[in-house]
Amino acid sequence: MRLHTGFQIIYDLPSPTPMLLTLSVHPSRRDDLETPDWLRTDPPLDVHQYLDSFGNICSRVFAPAGQLTLSSDFIIRDTGLIDDYAPGAEQHPVQDLPDETVLFLLGSRYCETDRLSDAAWRLFEKTPPGWARVQAICDYVHNHIVFNYANTRPDKTAYDAWVEATGVCRDYAHLAVTFCRCMNIPARYCTGYMGDIGVPVAGVMDFSAWFEVYLGGRWYAFDARNNMPRMGRVLIARGRDAVDVPIANTFGTANLIGFEVTSVEAPPPEPDAF
Repeated sequence: MRLHTGFQIIYDLPSPTPMLLTLSVHPSRRDDLETPDWLRTDPPLDVHQYLDSFGNICSRVFAPAGQLTLSSDFIIRDTGLIDDYAPGAEQHPVQDLPDETVLFLLGSRYCETDRLSDAAWRLFEKTPPGWARVQAICDYVHNHIVFNYANTRPDKTAYDAWVEATGVCRDYAHLAVTFCRCMNIPARYCTGYMGDIGVPVAGVMDFSAWFEVYLGGRWYAFDARNNMPRMGRVLIARGRDAVDVPIANTFGTANLIGFEVTSVEAPPPEPDAF
């Protein structure tokens, strides 16, 4: 399967503003790109890229005052398969976890394990450890939170989402990640593209948030918002929570005035003329 994917984001900047952007396809998917996912800027700007401590591609720009358009438009290959399903995947004892996973057991800015630990154990202690426990967490979060764009905000945490029982995909992911960590399951936050491929159209396209858990010696994708295996995920970045992978950190005032994301199935390539 081929995906036509990209975005256009428009800011109005009252003054020159440094910006840190997390908008490039993750290195793990670079070999799947048929066309480059160049970050385009209008006006043209120097774009400096580097890998952060989580292995994500970050871009730095210094934007002049006025209107700035960020965009990308590319084709990427995908297996067309739904998320892996492994109901027998086992939960590792904490003492047996690889060192690099331990960070994802700890609380973070939006995932307050200290505030939700008692609730997590009360809700999930009697569930079978491993895959079934993560699925029970997804089921709970999916049914507990009501999706509503009007009821989210930049500082909303997992605890807030649990108390208010409303939010968007990042709030579902934060709450599920926090419950998993409370139950000693490493969990990391993911952001990327996921179009409405193979499912009824759900509304205006946006970047998506899901999460990954470490079970049975590898990471698996879970999605408390949709709570079903999906196809066509294109990872942009992973981190402890949304604070590690925002689409933009602006070091000054930046007014968002336009936002469009695309991820749809692309037709097969045209045959060679010769």
